[in-house]
Amino acid sequence: MAMTFDSSVKELSKSPEAVEICKKYGMDLKDPRIMIVSGWSARKLASLPGTGMSEEQAKALEAELLAANLEA
Repeated sequence: MAMTFDSSVKELSKSPEAVEICKKYGMDLKDPRIMIVSGWSARKLASLPGTGMSEEQAKALEAELLAANLEA
């Protein structure tokens, strides 16, 4: 099953490629504060006002994760 923007933070953080893709858009999955919400999807995390991620960045992150076709 491929990892997507709807995959959990915990699942994405296990993939070095997914970690790098997310980091590119300002979502540091290795930040200990994020591990508190490790069960959340990347989409839900990106929607929080404190992340500073714009809607355009979220769409680009979603597209890049899909294009990478990373296996869980």
